[in-house]
Amino acid sequence: MIRLILNLFPRPLLQRLAGLTAPLIGLFYSVGRGQKGSGHGVQCPLCGARYRKFMPYGYVETRPNALCPNCLALERHRLLWLWIERQTDLLQSAAEPTTALRLLHIAPEVCLSRKFEKIFPPENYVTADLESPLAKVRADVQALPFEDASFDVVMCNHVLEHVLDDLLAMRELRRVTRPGGWGVLLVPIDEARTETFEDDSITDPVGRTKIFGQYDHRRIYGHDYADRLRHAGWNVEEIDYLAHLTTDERSLYGLRKEILYIVHK
Repeated sequence: MIRLILNLFPRPLLQRLAGLTAPLIGLFYSVGRGQKGSGHGVQCPLCGARYRKFMPYGYVETRPNALCPNCLALERHRLLWLWIERQTDLLQSAAEPTTALRLLHIAPEVCLSRKFEKIFPPENYVTADLESPLAKVRADVQALPFEDASFDVVMCNHVLEHVLDDLLAMRELRRVTRPGGWGVLLVPIDEARTETFEDDSITDPVGRTKIFGQYDHRRIYGHDYADRLRHAGWNVEEIDYLAHLTTDERSLYGLRKEILYIVHK
């Protein structure tokens, strides 16, 4: 059912409806009264909600234990949040308006944007996207309407596989980042591929979903993704943060391996 809904309805509509429907479905995943504090189930590190397990999610292959019904965080969001919370000063900087880093968030995920909106002064947290109803600024990541060096941190997760010219988008994100700034630019990686695959001649949505993983993906990234970021001018760190967590943490937070691509200007 989850897979059918994801493929039938446009992403902006899903973003509007998910906040209402997912928590209702999540009632079926709630931890029973006798299970609380027993060590069973999962917990979302973003919202703190506990469940027997997370909801399944996926456009082609449905991943079990993936989506938090409460805040809609996926495995990658939960892993990224733990890294941000434990390994960066991004959240601590926001405690004082005079020290808060200025953050640009492209295609803001609701689970992350809710947290950032509570922590950051409004002028220090800017959301932008061409389609998302969650973004405050309507903008194409390939032609951002911001001045050079406007932000300390940029965040753009699972977006670049959707855009026509990903290298142009990477350069735009670097342009609006101040010298010494950094960013998080995550994409889905096909571990079996050495090089990124693109083919715009495949226009049928069903065919694109089968080959690219989603009907609106333009490419499948391979292990050359970091080199593409470097070609756009970034310095790149590839962090396997899951390897730094305990077995209990991986189970509790419902995590799976995803390399964090952290870029620096």
